[in-house]
Amino acid sequence: MCDCSSFLATTSLILSRPSNATSSFLTSPPLLSHSLLPFLPLVFWFLECLIKFFANSKLQPLPLDSVMAPAFVHRDRNAVCVMDASSRLGVSLVIRLLQRGYTVHAAAYSRGKHRVSLERLLAENRRLRLFDADPFDYHSIVEAVRGCSGLFYAFDPPQEEPYDDLVVDVEVRAAHNAVEACAQVETMERVIFTSSVTAVVWQEHRELAVEFDEREWSEPSFCRKNKLWHAVAKTLAEKTAWALAMDRGVDMISINAGLVMVPELSANSSYLKGAMEMYNAGVLVTVDVDFLVDAHVAVYESAEAYGRYLCFNNVIRRPPDATKLAEMLSPDVVHPPACYELKVEEQHIQNKKLNKVLMDFDPGRQVDEQELNRLTMD
Repeated sequence: MCDCSSFLATTSLILSRPSNATSSFLTSPPLLSHSLLPFLPLVFWFLECLIKFFANSKLQPLPLDSVMAPAFVHRDRNAVCVMDASSRLGVSLVIRLLQRGYTVHAAAYSRGKHRVSLERLLAENRRLRLFDADPFDYHSIVEAVRGCSGLFYAFDPPQEEPYDDLVVDVEVRAAHNAVEACAQVETMERVIFTSSVTAVVWQEHRELAVEFDEREWSEPSFCRKNKLWHAVAKTLAEKTAWALAMDRGVDMISINAGLVMVPELSANSSYLKGAMEMYNAGVLVTVDVDFLVDAHVAVYESAEAYGRYLCFNNVIRRPPDATKLAEMLSPDVVHPPACYELKVEEQHIQNKKLNKVLMDFDPGRQVDEQELNRLTMD
């Protein structure tokens, strides 16, 4: 707050300086005409009243972030980023988002076989941009998400690289970099973070009769002790992302997916470590890629969506279900008709929260490409 007495003293000093002063200030035209000098006390009184008014008023200054915000930020609410777009889930998300009219920034981590699918899509659709992203290169992530309103984020190591303590650190660092990059991009409005059911169900002293839902968390210490590295990685990465998102004010939603049923899935999947225990607890669940993609898009487009969502569309709780899964994972192995030592288990995990969002979601909605291209050209 300006001090009134200092202001008056400074003003009097300026007006009383000699006219032949050599300062650059007095080489400019006179501030006040001599005819106005008698009114100075009135002017000072008025200024003093203004100062006292603002000092006693409840008016608050604008927040610093609003004062420093840029006057204009290029924003395309239909532009979203998919990362890692070189995974099967990533490619499926890219295709679905393009079908729904989005402009997609496909940020690819690797140059595997799914990268070929992205490059083919790139040649066919001008609303697709391809970026080479490195989960450890923060600037490459910022470049990929710049101008986007949403990020669909997922991280999985190559199938041939099993989860271990090193991969845990890698996944946690990648999650941190992705959320931090979104916090620094003015256009970002929502992050959809792909996590896992394994970040929910592994607890040491859990009663079997109690249902699991989105409020539950796996216990990292228990998972480390039992070398459940997939659960450790997904739990710590998701917790890191949530902590940073809340600290930076990022609107984040997590999708905690069951075992994703993709053709390249094998019995060596790190998710399946402890599969028998999950079966006995009634929490061994799987999800089809199409259903998982619908869940991602549905929560992104829903204004009411928040927090975590368990995502699965099949529960393995009967011996025939277990046999069918085993045959899919190991097609070259002869399996008995049904594991007689298994029994039918009650389901102890539910995804009612996600089902409510999906009730209002139209998965079949697609844009007319010719009409969209015409509007884009206009």
